[in-house]
Amino acid sequence: MSLISAVDINKIYRSGDIEVHALKSVDFEIESGSFISFIGPSGSGKTTLLNLIGCLDKPTSGKLEVAGILTSDLSRREAAFFRGENLGFIFQDFNLIPVLTVYENVEYPLLLVQNLPQKERSDRVYSLLEKVGMKDQVDKYPDQISGGQKQRVAVARALVSKPRLVLADEPTANLDSKTAFMVIDIMRQMRDDYGVTFIFSTHDPKIVGEVETLFTLVDGVLVSTKKGKGGQND
Repeated sequence: MSLISAVDINKIYRSGDIEVHALKSVDFEIESGSFISFIGPSGSGKTTLLNLIGCLDKPTSGKLEVAGILTSDLSRREAAFFRGENLGFIFQDFNLIPVLTVYENVEYPLLLVQNLPQKERSDRVYSLLEKVGMKDQVDKYPDQISGGQKQRVAVARALVSKPRLVLADEPTANLDSKTAFMVIDIMRQMRDDYGVTFIFSTHDPKIVGEVETLFTLVDGVLVSTKKGKGGQND
């Protein structure tokens, strides 16, 4: 069974008499362990689609299943619990909490959603920070580290709750090319190590050339699905 299944997904935003069709009859499936990206220009529907998959919003119509759950059936409370149990998030502006250390930022999701003993939390946080090359920076604050280091911390934070799926919205937008490739390589290694599915939204060619499958959106329509680096068109 696919990790994500979308059938005839439509999303309409309304403001008075004005309707904006952000997504139009979108269909796709994503398997567990995938490393894929939604690409397209600004306003194409990439972030809207990530928000639907992340249970931050619901489709206007259509059927969207994530990890076997029909997301439109979830209450706000159930959606929050589902996110905590199954999803991790990475943002282009990192979204680290400035008053928390590197260690505390990564630990924070565990304090919110999982009742884990302190030693298990500590072991999990240190293990991930070591894997992303940030174990020697645990006591620093976000304003004391570089953008690339912040994104490494964000990757560790997204993975600390052992999610099935990580959603990354423009994760390399604020990084130079060398740092962006490094962060992408770390994400791919985490996918290989943990079997986590990574889904990006981007128009950054640095990512477009690295993912395994590209879903191209134009004006809310999924216009093509093709293999990424080393692949062939479907």
